[in-house]
Amino acid sequence: MKKAYLLISLALFFFLSCEKKADFDGYTRTIIYRPGDYNSKYYRIPAIITAKDGSLVIFTDKRKENEADLPEDIDILYNYSTDGGLTWSEPYTLAQGFGFMEGVGDCAVTYTNDDNGLIAVFVGGQGFWTSSANNPNRTYKSISHDNGKTWSEPEDITHYIFGHECNDSIRKKWRASFCASGNGLLTSNGRIMFVACIRETSAYSINNYVIYSDDNGETWNVSGRASTGGDEAKLVELNNGDILMSIRTKGNRMYNISHDGGITWNETHYTWDDLIDPACNGDMIRYDDNTLLHSLPSADGRHDVAIYVSNDEGKSWQHKKVIVPRYSAYSSMCILPDKTIGFYVEEKETDTTGYEMVFYRFPIEYLYE
Repeated sequence: MKKAYLLISLALFFFLSCEKKADFDGYTRTIIYRPGDYNSKYYRIPAIITAKDGSLVIFTDKRKENEADLPEDIDILYNYSTDGGLTWSEPYTLAQGFGFMEGVGDCAVTYTNDDNGLIAVFVGGQGFWTSSANNPNRTYKSISHDNGKTWSEPEDITHYIFGHECNDSIRKKWRASFCASGNGLLTSNGRIMFVACIRETSAYSINNYVIYSDDNGETWNVSGRASTGGDEAKLVELNNGDILMSIRTKGNRMYNISHDGGITWNETHYTWDDLIDPACNGDMIRYDDNTLLHSLPSADGRHDVAIYVSNDEGKSWQHKKVIVPRYSAYSSMCILPDKTIGFYVEEKETDTTGYEMVFYRFPIEYLYE
């Protein structure tokens, strides 16, 4: 892997294809990647964030030969936009894969406590199901000090989490870990948090834990278990300071709550009656003091990705708006300075074709159209 440098002037932008204006005022749609672009057969795994200067940064898996996860040969690309997503930079490489068993992927991103700071975490090397304590897959971090224009050389933080290099007597025996792609969380007291899916034993089962840093990403700790079972999960801070975790599953979406900043979690998780999950990664973010947003595909499969709205701090989800009325899966959200919603999603025309990676922007009123 190598450090991603800014090779061209910030003024050099290109207009990516297929932007179209819908009937709803303020709605735009832009295709960022199609299968075959930049000598890659496939693209997957969206993540998006609004940087502290108001620019947008997106991250995408460049899956060069097939759509499969690690240990395939995968790069992580990023693009940025300084005009609210109307135009986008050329792609840059956050982290490069060098072949089978040497790829990287599944980028998650949030803020640091520094001015103009962002932090990304991602996984590399071994596949999740072939990883072991003695030969673990790796977790990396990379930091930007200029709102996502350039990024530091990836740094391995696996030993803080699990595997034979870990100092914790229990976690050093764990088999595998990866952080859920999309949004992480910077809490109001400055704690940086991501959710890690952990395979603790040789069994084909996953539990969720939080990895967190109280020194701005320098060192990392691991929470108590947040869910037994479940998969890729997302976090949001509630108005009372509690942390809400939404957990991928098949059926009624699971959730849990931490009352101490994500260090410990309720012993049993709960389920939402009005949020049905087809077993797919989605995103959950705060829109304003009164509103949470959650994205997920349709209840019966990976299509019709929608945004759900909660006005009671995640106790229920009162409204649903389908954003992508065709085959669609992973998605990520952000809020722009003008309070419009940025939405980055993988979608395709048929179940047998590769995904297009598509950026949408629309006002919150569009969700109630």
